[in-house]
Amino acid sequence: MSLLPALRHNHDREILGLAVPAFGALVAEPLFLLGDSAIVGHLGTAPQAGLAVAGQALTTIVGVCIFLAYGTTASVARQIGAGHPERAVRQGVDGIWLALATGAGLIAIGLPLVPHIVGAFGPSATAAPQAETYLRISLFGIPAMLVVLAGTGVLRGLQDTRTPLVVSIGSFGLNLMLNAVFVLGLHWGIGGSAWGTVMAQTAGAAVYLVVVVRGAQRYGAPLVPDLAGVRSAATAGVALIVRTVVLQAALVVATAVAAHQGDVAAAAYAIGSRIWLFLAFALDAIAIAGQAITGRYLGAADVAGTRAATRRMIEWGLGCGVVFGLLVAAAQGWLPLLFTHDPAVHALLARTLLVIAALQPIGGVAFVLDGVLIGAGDNRYLAVATTVAMVVFLPAAWLVYSLGGGLVALWLALGLWMVARCLTLAVRARGSAWLVTGTGR
Repeated sequence: MSLLPALRHNHDREILGLAVPAFGALVAEPLFLLGDSAIVGHLGTAPQAGLAVAGQALTTIVGVCIFLAYGTTASVARQIGAGHPERAVRQGVDGIWLALATGAGLIAIGLPLVPHIVGAFGPSATAAPQAETYLRISLFGIPAMLVVLAGTGVLRGLQDTRTPLVVSIGSFGLNLMLNAVFVLGLHWGIGGSAWGTVMAQTAGAAVYLVVVVRGAQRYGAPLVPDLAGVRSAATAGVALIVRTVVLQAALVVATAVAAHQGDVAAAAYAIGSRIWLFLAFALDAIAIAGQAITGRYLGAADVAGTRAATRRMIEWGLGCGVVFGLLVAAAQGWLPLLFTHDPAVHALLARTLLVIAALQPIGGVAFVLDGVLIGAGDNRYLAVATTVAMVVFLPAAWLVYSLGGGLVALWLALGLWMVARCLTLAVRARGSAWLVTGTGR
C-alpha cells in the first residue's frame, strides 16, 4: 500500500465544491485590509503603523464574534443532514438578529474606549492618532460585518459557498475603488480608507439580508426574532467565543510586541500579518468545507463518511500549505515592494516572509482540524486546546519582548504557537469523542 495520498478521492468533489468558492470569499476578507495597507502605505510609515494597530484591534473585536458564522454553519449543516431545511433557516435568522444586536452594543461600548484600545498596543506618538481615526470610523461598520458573518454561516450550512464568493468579490472591488477615491483622489487620509471599508461592508451586508430573507420565505421560516432562539444561539457560542478570544489574544500580544519595537517593525509586522492572514484565510477554505461537511455527515449519522472526509481534507490542507509556503519563499524579494517604499521596512519584511513561508504546511493541517472539530460542535475542546497553545506562546513572546529579539524572533514565537495548536488538534482528531451524531451535540 502506498504511503502517498491518492491523486483522486471520492470526497474530492464535495470538498472542492465547497472549498474553492469559500477560498475566494475568505481571501476577500483579508484583502480588505491588504487593499487598505497598499493605499495607506502611500501616506507614509506612521499611517501604516497606525493601520497595523487599528486593523488588529478591529480584527480582534469582530473576530470574537466569529461564532456567528462558525456556530451557525455547524448547526444549520446538521439540520440539513437530518433533512430539516426549515429549521436550518430558522436558526440562521436568529443568528442575523443576534448579529445586529451585538453590533449595536459593540458600537456603544467601543466608541468611548477608542483611545484606551489603541493605547493598549503601545504605538508611537505619531502612529497613535492615525490608529484612533481609523478605528473610530470603522466601528460603525461592525454591525454590517457581523451580519455578513451570520449570513455567511447560514449559506455555508446550506452547502452554498458560491453566494458568499460573489458577495465578497463585489465588496472587495467596491472597497478598493472607494479607498482609491477617498485617499488618493480626495486626500482624506487614513479616515478615507476607513470610510471606504465601512461603506463596502454595509453594501455586502445588505446583499446577505436579501438572500437570507428570500431563503426564509422559500422554506416558510419566520423572520421575526425568536428570543429563545437568539438566546440559544448566544449561549451555544460561548465556548467558540473563548476559543476565538484566546486566538485573538495571541495576535494582540504579537502586535503589541511589534509596536514596542518601533515604527519600522510595526509597519513590517502590519504587512507581514496581512499576508499571513491572507494565506490563513486561503487555507481556511478547506476548514470551511470541513465545517459544512462534518456537520452534514454527523447530522445524517454517517461516522465512516466523516472519518474519510476528514482524512482527505487533512491531505488537502497539508498539500496547499506546502505550495503556499514555496510561493511566499520565492516572492520574498519583490513582494514587499507592493506595500512599502521604505527600504528599512522592505528589508525587515523580506526576512520575516521566510518564516511565514515555513509555517504554511503546519497552518494547513491546523486550520483543517479546527474546522472539522467546529463542524462537529466540539467547541469545549477547542477552547481548551487554544488555551494550551496560548500558554506555550506567552513565555516565548515575553522573551522576545524582554530580550529585544526582533521581528524575526517574534514570528518564530508565533510558529511555536502554531505547532502547539496543530498537535493538540491532531490528538483530538485521532480519538472518537468528537464524533457525536444527530441534530445537536
